[in-house]
Amino acid sequence: MTDYRGLLAELAVPRLAGTSSAEQVRAVLKRELAARGFVVMEQRFTGRSLLYRLSRVPLSGVNLIAVRPRARVATWLVAHYDSKGQPLSMAARLGAAALAGVGAVELLGLALRAVLGGVHPSLLDGMLGGAGVAGAALLAVNRVTDRSAGAVDNAAGVITAFATVDALPPDAPVGLILPDAEEYGLLGARALVRERAHLLADTTIVNFDGIDDRGPTIALLHRAGATVDRVARTLAARRARWLPVLVDGLALGATARECVTIMRGDWSTARVVHTLRDTAARLTLDGARRVAEGVAAALFPG
Repeated sequence: MTDYRGLLAELAVPRLAGTSSAEQVRAVLKRELAARGFVVMEQRFTGRSLLYRLSRVPLSGVNLIAVRPRARVATWLVAHYDSKGQPLSMAARLGAAALAGVGAVELLGLALRAVLGGVHPSLLDGMLGGAGVAGAALLAVNRVTDRSAGAVDNAAGVITAFATVDALPPDAPVGLILPDAEEYGLLGARALVRERAHLLADTTIVNFDGIDDRGPTIALLHRAGATVDRVARTLAARRARWLPVLVDGLALGATARECVTIMRGDWSTARVVHTLRDTAARLTLDGARRVAEGVAAALFPG
């Protein structure tokens, strides 16, 4: 039986794209893929992101694409392997973005009222404007760091992909794609679509991103179809067409026949993601096991 806890300990370390720790994690992933009979190809790419402030040169990343010899891939299991830290958790960033949005709407309303009637700002206007300024300031100082171990986001997602493969027969027409630099604006997935779109054509993509032990399972539908519907139904997942998150499925879904991102968690998960608290110690991997079993059963019933 695969020691998923041991594998989690190897993967759940700070591994910002382009760092030496990301290279070490990549070596672990290649070892695990080879042990499962996959041939691993590396797709090296460069890209720029507004979040990438470590250097003036473009960020360099490496996607891992794994297939079994002479096998035709009908379904890609996808999970990004990079991580990032930020002073604000995902939940805090959503709150800050909401405040900034309120401020923007308030400023627009003030400008419109000034044009139409010259109404003087009230105390409420000042409070709403101040909230907007506070939200914008929080977002401005929320710089990327290499301090989060990224256990739920997304070491657990990678393990879910491996566990799904392990639950399938060896001849199942499944491949794995482990993109890099997802945390820098989906750079790896965008490079894959730009340079290797033929690999994704006429396939189903199941992308795992943020698989916690707690909370409901969510199926973010990028491109619906019979297989995606079966996956969501088997997992009893809450279906969504849009969520305020960036996931690789947003880029990959433009090329594939069907595409879904599977997430599992709740508000407490959002309060941990990208922080120092996102560690292997808080996970039992029960969520990863449940999702992997459900996806495997949905892809190849019986």
